[in-house]
Amino acid sequence: MVAKEAIARGYNLRISTKHSLAIADVLGGMKLQRAIKFMENVVKGKQTLDGKKYYTNASKSFLELLKNALANAKNKNLNEEKLFIKAIKVNRGPKIRGTRTRWKLRFRKLKSTHVEIVVEER
Repeated sequence: MVAKEAIARGYNLRISTKHSLAIADVLGGMKLQRAIKFMENVVKGKQTLDGKKYYTNASKSFLELLKNALANAKNKNLNEEKLFIKAIKVNRGPKIRGTRTRWKLRFRKLKSTHVEIVVEER
């Protein structure tokens, strides 16, 4: 049997892994349309993740990936109303060298994260 799945991946996203894990816990198992509306409300500041946190930078990246997963599912001719988030993988990416400071001649280390969202038709 052919799996009815669509995948969206984001590599080296400049977001915190800790924030990404918190968002992934909330979104796991949700309907895709509901998850997109929820993340739009979080980005606008109308709704929080756990009652007190917004994580707007990471939320914007997740919203882009959810819309990307929806577009990939449409491309595979999957039904939009039946799409659920099957799995969200969050992995720590490489540290990126940032700008050098003027006084200390060191580079700032910037965090990055890899995120993969798998959407399934049920």
